[in-house]
Amino acid sequence: MSPRQIVIAGYGMAGARLAEEILRREPEGISLTILGEEQHLAYNRVLLSAVVAGTMKPQNVTLHGQEWHDRVRLGVSVTEIDRDTRKVTLTDGSTIGYDILVLATGSRSWIPPIEGLAPDAPGVHTFRTLDDCAGILAAARPGAPVAVLGGGLLGIEAARGLVGRGCQVTVVHPVGHLMERQLDQAGGKVLAKQLSTLGVEVKLDAKVNGYVPGDGLKLEDGLVPADMVVVTAGVKPETDLAVKAGLDVDRGILIDDSLRTSDPRIHAIGDCAQHPGTMAGLVQSAWEQAEVLADLLTGKNVAKRYHGTPIVTRLKARDVDLAALGEVHVDTDAEDAEVLCLNDPTRGRYAKLVVRQDRVAGAILIGAPDAAATITQLYDSRVPVPSDRLAVLLGRALPSEVTPAGSPSELPGSALVCRCNSVTKAQLVTAWRAGATSVTDLASATRATTGCGSCKDAVCGIADWLSTTT
Repeated sequence: MSPRQIVIAGYGMAGARLAEEILRREPEGISLTILGEEQHLAYNRVLLSAVVAGTMKPQNVTLHGQEWHDRVRLGVSVTEIDRDTRKVTLTDGSTIGYDILVLATGSRSWIPPIEGLAPDAPGVHTFRTLDDCAGILAAARPGAPVAVLGGGLLGIEAARGLVGRGCQVTVVHPVGHLMERQLDQAGGKVLAKQLSTLGVEVKLDAKVNGYVPGDGLKLEDGLVPADMVVVTAGVKPETDLAVKAGLDVDRGILIDDSLRTSDPRIHAIGDCAQHPGTMAGLVQSAWEQAEVLADLLTGKNVAKRYHGTPIVTRLKARDVDLAALGEVHVDTDAEDAEVLCLNDPTRGRYAKLVVRQDRVAGAILIGAPDAAATITQLYDSRVPVPSDRLAVLLGRALPSEVTPAGSPSELPGSALVCRCNSVTKAQLVTAWRAGATSVTDLASATRATTGCGSCKDAVCGIADWLSTTT
């Protein structure tokens, strides 16, 4: 009997993780084809801001070793899907048959319709790929003015990285406060003030009328000088291929709990997919989807289903500690929730906690790492919030199930250390005792720290603790 042909169209973070998960299960009777549009082996897009900042080199963000060159077809992508014959046509003109096709095509940068602004315009760069980083770094000059168009998560990370390169950076944002999806207005103001102390100028409610190469962005009320414009105005799920094939598409490719599209022979995961239980752009959701789909495709657990991923956002910018999770836009006078808020803009701190039915429903934490660790654990574990809500908001009151990230000896084994890869303290301890006696080895054995990177300090703390107790 011939092997089942599984084709993964896309070799970004979602497609790469799915390939890993399938191969890790040592499947029998499966032939796996992986197609990657870029010429690079898979890399961690979440860490690209560190590449721009110069704190990490491009080779340090790769997810796979050189042996993957023999497993992946790089520099090719699918241009057409023939659902009747179950074949895909590639950019090089060749065709491949499939029994199962997985679309992991990701998303692409969106460039606002502004006069003069285009991907090929002089001085314009998007911030999505490793090649984008190379272009930005080649153009960055110490002391030169740079405009970052878009004050969302990616824009803040790009701005902080470019300031680290010595550029004079202005973030131009069309909304009244930064990161409006993850922060309320008060939190956005605290973030803007903190960025200003780091050398980032912020222009809010900015209407951009045009871009002039060599001059900068023309606003209604003046000019933002810029030798370079980095566009971080959002992304658009890559759905063109699915639309052309007649699959059901809304904002993304519609999928069910088995990650199936409207064609049961075709699945979708990651940024290109739309599931009611999550939002695009989250590393953890893409990797949880990959794990579920690998179980289904290899037959390891045919009852496995994907039911969504709780939203937790961490800003990966040096000197800015920010976490946002769940419901963040609940007012303090809401009648159906308890809402506590501490606003300390002078010291760059803002803390907001939303509690419903004695559980954490949402939070914003800026400049409060202990509270962020505590509240995130409460959110993940769904255990009741201690009665002293204010102490929780300050990171000072902990239930038995939750301890500060700095106290690994008291952390329960079930505590989730790495959200992106669902790695618990117990898994780290097991890996250590099996010979993974460094942070690098723990990352290889468990994948902890290989997602957004925000758990690195906690993993380092556990490694230090283990080195003195075993």
